[in-house]
Amino acid sequence: MALSIDEITKLITESIPDAEIEIKDLAGDNNHYSAKISSKIFNGISKIEQHKLVYKSLKGKMGNELHALSITTEGK
Repeated sequence: MALSIDEITKLITESIPDAEIEIKDLAGDNNHYSAKISSKIFNGISKIEQHKLVYKSLKGKMGNELHALSITTEGK
C-alpha cells in the first residue's frame, strides 16, 4: 500500500513539528516523491544528519510503503 502526500506530511510533522513541507508526486503513482523540508531543527547539523532525521520520522515506511523519496532539507 502506497503512502499519500498527506500521510507523509503527517509523519514528518509528528517528528518535526515546525517543519515547512512541500511534497510533489513525481510519477503520479503515490510511490515516487520529492520533498523539500525546512525546520529550525536542521540548523547547525550536516545534510546527512538532516536526512537521517527525516527518514527516522517515516518510521520504517521508506523502502516499504514508500518506494522513493528525494529529499531537500534546509534550516530556518
